[in-house]
Amino acid sequence: MAHPWHHAVRSAKLFGGRPEDYLPVHNWFDESKAFMPDFRHRALRHHSEGIFLCERLLGSTLKNSAGREVPVRLIGEQHVKDDLGWIPTAKDWLVNLSIKPWMSRTPFRPSSEANRQADADSTEQDRLGECEPQAPMAQPSEVSE
Repeated sequence: MAHPWHHAVRSAKLFGGRPEDYLPVHNWFDESKAFMPDFRHRALRHHSEGIFLCERLLGSTLKNSAGREVPVRLIGEQHVKDDLGWIPTAKDWLVNLSIKPWMSRTPFRPSSEANRQADADSTEQDRLGECEPQAPMAQPSEVSE
């Protein structure tokens, strides 16, 4: 779904009340769009740990305008399933990251030109609706210090 409001409308249909009742949960899941405005933002919260974190931060339940107590975890599960079709784990996202030299505390720093090129490449992939498969993440024993 493109916007938290659409998730909230669906929540109101599923659990009763008004869409406004559910916006805090759905806004929380999609806050990361502020700095990664494509589907990659989902890697930060759209997984089982993100659902439990949402519950810890926003409370176990919310009372909707119809007076019904609705478990925040169910609302979070609905959000993730609506976007992805299933609930991955954080590991499901992380094992598909490409390891870069800067991630292992080396003196290497990505150049601003490389960052601009990476952004341009991802924009082109988004436009085409494609995503290149990523190599599996190396095991700790395979990463040099």
